[in-house]
Amino acid sequence: MRNISLLQYADPTLVEAGCDEAGRGCLAGPVFAAAVILPKDFYHPLLNDSKQLTASQREKLRPIIESNAISWGVAAISPQEIDELNILRASITGMHRALDMLSVRPESILVDGNRFYKYHDIPHTCVVKGDGKYASIAAASILAKTHRDEYMLSLAKEYPQYGWEKNMAYPTKQHRMAIKEFGITPHHRLSYRLVDDEPTLF
Repeated sequence: MRNISLLQYADPTLVEAGCDEAGRGCLAGPVFAAAVILPKDFYHPLLNDSKQLTASQREKLRPIIESNAISWGVAAISPQEIDELNILRASITGMHRALDMLSVRPESILVDGNRFYKYHDIPHTCVVKGDGKYASIAAASILAKTHRDEYMLSLAKEYPQYGWEKNMAYPTKQHRMAIKEFGITPHHRLSYRLVDDEPTLF
């Protein structure tokens, strides 16, 4: 789905980094966060919120974004850190770590969503549904999603009974039934409700 309304930047005078994450609602695996600085003139007709794209479209865009971006970074926050921090703090921590990886210091940060913690002295703007509004956030959403999917596909080979190659550890009926039958793995988030009829484990 082509997004004809995607904005290239919020302020043409600033070096902007877009940030987004993938995997907040999953029952297992890390949450991945990305930060991307795009050239002001970057354009690709497929670029959009990663959720609006097919897996093949995301995989097509990933190397294009990575090779054309001024700088980019992707960080993962483990299930154990998610349990310790809570998912909101873990997601923002992941974005901070992705920003730490940038080789160019941004002058402004555009963040998908409505919550963020100050990153050094750099001003930030939270944008609800920003991955469908700004090119840099859309690019970050694609990198976070594709890097996470790649990781979950590798885990799925170790734990084939959970169907992670299809559900990516989201709370599908199949995934919850597998947890009931086979139990949890070291990759499950213990602070989440893992099966429908049980409370969280702590």
